[in-house]
Amino acid sequence: MSKSKYGDVIKQARKPENQKTSPTDATDNAAEPEVNLCVKVPISLRRHWSAEAKRTGVTMTQVIVEALKARFGEPD
Repeated sequence: MSKSKYGDVIKQARKPENQKTSPTDATDNAAEPEVNLCVKVPISLRRHWSAEAKRTGVTMTQVIVEALKARFGEPD
């Protein structure tokens, strides 16, 4: 059985030391695990927002977290 052409690349990328995190994620909640937050939006809006985020060099996660912090703040 032949090995996948990208198998080694994928294994290497999955190693924790090779994971990229944003600076705010690493400093804000270093010991706290991250979880998913799902929101249903129309596909046309998601496409637009995703393209704008990529164009400006930010992630959707960064934008959403920033908006939630601005609206609701953070716990004490």
